Amino acid sequence: MCRVLGVSRSGFYAWRSREPSAAEVRREELTEEVKAVHAQVKARYGSPRIHAELVAKGHACSVNFVAQVMQEAGIAAKTTRKFRQTTDSNHSMPVAENVLDREFDPDEPNTRWCADITYVPTREGWLYLAAVEDLFSRRIVGWSMDQTMTSRLVVDALEMALVGRLKGSSSSGLVAHSDRGSQYASEHYQRRLAEERIECSMSRRGNCWDNAAMESFFASLKKELVHDEDYATRDEARASIFEYIEAFYNRVRRHSALGYVAPDEYERAHNQTHR
Repeated sequence: MCRVLGVSRSGFYAWRSREPSAAEVRREELTEEVKAVHAQVKARYGSPRIHAELVAKGHACSVNFVAQVMQEAGIAAKTTRKFRQTTDSNHSMPVAENVLDREFDPDEPNTRWCADITYVPTREGWLYLAAVEDLFSRRIVGWSMDQTMTSRLVVDALEMALVGRLKGSSSSGLVAHSDRGSQYASEHYQRRLAEERIECSMSRRGNCWDNAAMESFFASLKKELVHDEDYATRDEARASIFEYIEAFYNRVRRHSALGYVAPDEYERAHNQTHR
């Protein structure tokens, strides 16, 4: 082999016994750190979020280097599946104008909320999830789950948001955006918005980009949690989704729209700045 490669025998044995270089040691250490983060977040992160996590822990590295390490180690984020529409907009109830108009980055919390419904399969049948997101921090501020997709489902999610976020304070200037689904156009939901003096906004017909922030949340929920699960019961799915939203998504998950920090951290930083 030495003859074919044109190297000396002594050079070959010196190479075999040589200590790993500093760059090799660093690469091995970083690979182990990447594996640890990947396992900690249950394979939910790709290279940008894992890079942000490593930087937060004091590791100086580039996102391209992290991507290269992940590729070499066979580490990848969970992949998404095809989106399926659940909106029923074939109704005769009044619909609102698109007041939000894709302004997804408000300067203050509790000024722009968006809402939507998705479904989760279980062996007992569908479990429907309604959620409300504050666009300021991408925090899920209200949610509810049920085996039927009624106006009560979306009103319960709204009530949770009102209690948790406003706490008796004024909702003046707040816009609540949703699609044109029958649940959001219902008298039940519209009455609660009117009682709280919240302005209603609805997406244009057949335009999912008008509610892109909520679509993004549901896509993350499905990709990072639901698609890997086989829920035996609706109660099992409820507990799993509760843990994802309250323990991971709001508190831990790094959001690209927020500069790769979690919603809770983003709001704390805003509150400290405006004291």
